[in-house]
Formats: sequence, structure tokens, C-alpha cells
Amino acid sequence: MFEPAKTATPESTGTELLRLARGSIEYGFIHREPLPIQCDELPRTLTEPGATFTTLRFEGELRGCCGTLEAMHPLAEDVTRSAFRAAFRDPRFEPVGEEELGAIRVEVSVLSPLEPMPVTDEADLLDRLIPGTDGLVIVADGRRATFLPEVWKTLPDSRQFLAALKAKCGLATGYWSERLEFQRYRTTSYTESA
Repeated sequence: MFEPAKTATPESTGTELLRLARGSIEYGFIHREPLPIQCDELPRTLTEPGATFTTLRFEGELRGCCGTLEAMHPLAEDVTRSAFRAAFRDPRFEPVGEEELGAIRVEVSVLSPLEPMPVTDEADLLDRLIPGTDGLVIVADGRRATFLPEVWKTLPDSRQFLAALKAKCGLATGYWSERLEFQRYRTTSYTESA
């Protein structure tokens, strides 16, 4: 018998992504790997390729953030991987402890495709950036770093935002080269309620 395609609203997609992210962290405590996904049991929106970042906050402070920039796996699988890595593999933090789990807030950001930003110089880049909206990737000599649009909340000035991203990429804040590459993206974010 033919079954109609499963569909999901944006709200239900966000709810399901947050459930999968938290479930993957809980699963990771026991199994030391991300939650396995059965795509045939999910709505189509979660089985199409997607790129996600999962951000963890503990008492309002960053506690982990990991993800992918390009859609290479089903969205549901990508979020379970990004959540697991944010909790247990972010090199900036110790792995999340079970005693923290109840107090951690999970945020999932789904990324749009990367858009190349050919620029003539730093002033051109700063003029074209949209604070509060654009996520930015910098590529330099085989290294790559990104800031999600969420970072604009703590670095609202375009020059500070770019300088901090350069530092994250291992570059001097005043460094400029014609070989630098930039890409931008947008996100749709979902956050657990307090």
C-alpha cells in the first residue's frame, strides 16, 4: 500500500532536532558514540542532507559547540553527530559530565549552503557583511574557521568580529592577503526552553 510522504512543520522540525541532539548526548554517556539514526522512520525534512552546529550552554556560558559547514549527511544524522561532538569532543572544554546534563541548554543551528564572497580587500568584506545575520568562514593556508551568526551578540562590531575570527584561524588580527577566502551563510536556530 502507498504511504504519503511524511512531512514536518518548521516547529516540529526544530522540536525533533533538539530531541535528537539531547538524545545523542544522553546516548553518548553510555555508548561513547552518537545516537544511531533510522532515517526510514523520520519525516523527509530530517532525511535530506543538512549541515548543523550544536551549541551547549551551562548557566549562560558556552560549554561546547561543534558542527559541520557542508551538508554531507541526512540532517537527523548530522545533528546527532554535532551534539555528541559538542558534548564530548570540543577541544576547548572537558567532556560534559552527567551531573551537568539537566542544566545544559541545547541550541541547534541549521546552516544554509555556503556562499563564496570574493572581495577586493578587507574594507570591501566589512562593507558586505550583515551583522547579526551572516555566519562567516575564513580559509587561509589550509586552515578554516567560522563564527555562527550568534557570535554577533558578543562581537557586534564588524571589525572586532573579523579580527576575532582571524585569531581563531591562527592569523594576526591585522593580517590580509589576496589568498584569503571567505564564505557566508545563514542559520535557522532552535533553542531548548529554560
